[in-house]
Amino acid sequence: MQENIIVVAKQASDQASPSWQQQLSHAIRDPRALCERLGLSHDWLTGAQIGHELFKVCVPEAYLSRIAYADINDPLLRQVIPLGEEAHTPQGYVVDPLKEADHQPAKGLIHKYAGRVLLIASPTCAINCRYCFRRHFPYSDNSPSRAQWQEALDYLRHDITIHEVILSGGDPLAASDRQLAWLVAQLEGIQHLTRLRIHTRLPVVIPDRVDDALLGWLASTRFQKVVVLHINHANEIDQAVIDACARLKQAGVTLLNQSVLLRDVNDDVTTLATLSERLFEAGILPYYLHVLDPVQGAAHFDISDEEARALVAALRNHLPGFLMPRLVREIPGKASKTPL
Repeated sequence: MQENIIVVAKQASDQASPSWQQQLSHAIRDPRALCERLGLSHDWLTGAQIGHELFKVCVPEAYLSRIAYADINDPLLRQVIPLGEEAHTPQGYVVDPLKEADHQPAKGLIHKYAGRVLLIASPTCAINCRYCFRRHFPYSDNSPSRAQWQEALDYLRHDITIHEVILSGGDPLAASDRQLAWLVAQLEGIQHLTRLRIHTRLPVVIPDRVDDALLGWLASTRFQKVVVLHINHANEIDQAVIDACARLKQAGVTLLNQSVLLRDVNDDVTTLATLSERLFEAGILPYYLHVLDPVQGAAHFDISDEEARALVAALRNHLPGFLMPRLVREIPGKASKTPL
């Protein structure tokens, strides 16, 4: 009888899906493997290798499975495949487009706006989006140990005008739940902090990240909780993502989404309208639609402000007001995002 129990337990273990950590560790990190996995012509490989040398490929299987096979124009693929165009350096495209280096009073902390600060909770991402404005960010200088976090925590204690902490990265949910729970517990001891915001793509690219450990500390914190997801196209939202969002909402989390307007990904009215509708079906409210930050390596995604305004004006004819994202640009030195 005991042997039968062991066999059944082993079979159940064998059939269990890999943990989110395992899925992340098994992500594709080689451009040749990405092209072969998706049946892309080797004509793309030279450019992919060039882009990869500038910013490494990282695509987990859960996201990869939503990309159409042998379709170089797939909108999800366009976000993650490196290209030779990334070596182009047009004027105005820089390594720190938001001048975040000017707003770092402590290691791992960025303070740009009144009432809120951003903490680099993890230097790691689950997916390397080719348009990322932090693709050149010096994470090695902004990955504090627990002891080194004290400087940032002291900064927060001494500024009673700060009410909200934003966990960012990298992707904050790439950190372990043990580390995140510890950090949030430290923040809870600062009485003038009332709200915790988490900017993450992990529940989208690896939905299994929303597990019991994450939900446990999220549900128990005293903070008001907001998770801002990053979804650019409706095809990124499958049933696993919808289920992950439902679990987050059950833990008392408000779900918002911010997108980036990207050429050949979501730069048409139908695609943007479908995205907003699909977000709402998943329990997520559209929040921001960013024009591209002028980061070096991503100029081929850019859309002019005039084109962006025209798209959003047309989008208003397709959506109710509560599903309209706010079109914004982040301009260094400004007190807030700038509406367009």
